Amino acid sequence: MLVEVSLRPGIADPQGATIERSLPALGFERVSGVRTGKAIRFSIDADDEAGARGEVDELCRRFLTNPVIEDARVTLAAADQAVRR
Repeated sequence: MLVEVSLRPGIADPQGATIERSLPALGFERVSGVRTGKAIRFSIDADDEAGARGEVDELCRRFLTNPVIEDARVTLAAADQAVRR
């Protein structure tokens, strides 16, 4: 299970702005639009995909995100598959 949390469009991202301002000094002049977020990986025991998704959606809503300013993208993978990006 992978939950990627990011700030909603229009919400200020001071950490992303700091990274973006630092990149030219490191030789990365053509990088722009830097936004930060967090990735949360875990396993969940569920009877089926719909049950897993429902539980994770509730987990995101109640604990993993601030639904006022953040969005979450959930990626499900079978227990024997690694989630890679």
